[in-house]
Amino acid sequence: MKIRTLEYFIREAFSSLRHNSLMSVASVSTVALSLLILGLFLVMVLNLNHMASALESQVQISVYLQDNLTAQEMRAIGEQITKLPGVIQVTFVSKDEALARFKQRLGEQQGLLTALGDTNPLPNSYEIKVDKPENVKPVAQAAEKIKGVENARFGQEVVDRLFHLTRMVRIFGVVIIIFLALAALFIIANTIRITVFARRKEIGIMKYVGATDWFIRWPFLIEGMILGFGGALIAVVLLNETYAVLTEQVYESLAFLPLIPKRPFLTNLSIVLLVLGTTIGALGSTISLKRFMKV
Repeated sequence: MKIRTLEYFIREAFSSLRHNSLMSVASVSTVALSLLILGLFLVMVLNLNHMASALESQVQISVYLQDNLTAQEMRAIGEQITKLPGVIQVTFVSKDEALARFKQRLGEQQGLLTALGDTNPLPNSYEIKVDKPENVKPVAQAAEKIKGVENARFGQEVVDRLFHLTRMVRIFGVVIIIFLALAALFIIANTIRITVFARRKEIGIMKYVGATDWFIRWPFLIEGMILGFGGALIAVVLLNETYAVLTEQVYESLAFLPLIPKRPFLTNLSIVLLVLGTTIGALGSTISLKRFMKV
């Protein structure tokens, strides 16, 4: 494509935007709103997914030992557990340490333990962390079969519910994101369709004098890309400001929530939205021009 021809296409695109300034502003605003909602929902889904993954990684297995074991036997059990596939950390918790933790959890209600006297009913145990959440159950089952192990617990019901919630968030998120992207595509397609309809006679004359379909398409294609990029740019600016404020508020009041850090998360998300907005604009123009390009 010649530079002069490209300049003509760009001039035509901006000329159309000026002549339909009210519709262009409305279109950019609507696209910006659609992509902002899409971006905010994407941020929410990705952060929920991040939180779920963080919770999954914190799930640990407690392996309780029998009471009549010697120190050497307990060390041997620990070595066997360490060799299990997927195990990344094994921590021994003595009876005394387990009782101290239990008292700390009780807080002001520690008086409930006075009836025990000097007796410690809690067993020695090992706390196990695995590399992937999917390995929690098989590692617990394997550890339970080791001689000298009383039982292994990992809160199976909680883990199963957590995995189910994570799957649902991912599936629901993908469906909503696709729906919002299609909504933005529909908005741009209709905006370009109105512009094309207003210039249908001009398009007919251009075809009559021998202009190729692509020569007619390019100005409208560029116009759609400008509308999509403009809307995406506004959405990106608002999304960055909103997420910056949100993370500051969360870190001040709910510091334990594992939010995704602003950088490079927002940079990558901004690039995705800008590319998506421009692509949607181009697709919208292509869809709108299809019926007018027919002979």
